[in-house]
Amino acid sequence: MTVSSNVKQCLATLKSIESGLSSLAINSSDEEAKRLFHEQMLVMEEIKQDIMKRIGELEREEEQYKGF
Repeated sequence: MTVSSNVKQCLATLKSIESGLSSLAINSSDEEAKRLFHEQMLVMEEIKQDIMKRIGELEREEEQYKGF
C-alpha cells in the first residue's frame, strides 16, 4: 500500500470515528456525555483538516499519488 493510500485510509477511519461520536452525542441522555462527545467531534474535525492538508501535500510532491 502506498503512503498516499495509507493516509487516505486514515482519513476514512477518522471520518468513521467522528460519525460514531456524533451518534453517541445524539443518543446520549446524559448532558455531560453529550458535551464531551461533541467536544471530541470538534477535535476529530481539526485532525481531519490536518490529514486532508497532508494528502494535498503528498499529491503535489509526488505525482504518482494523484487520484489515488
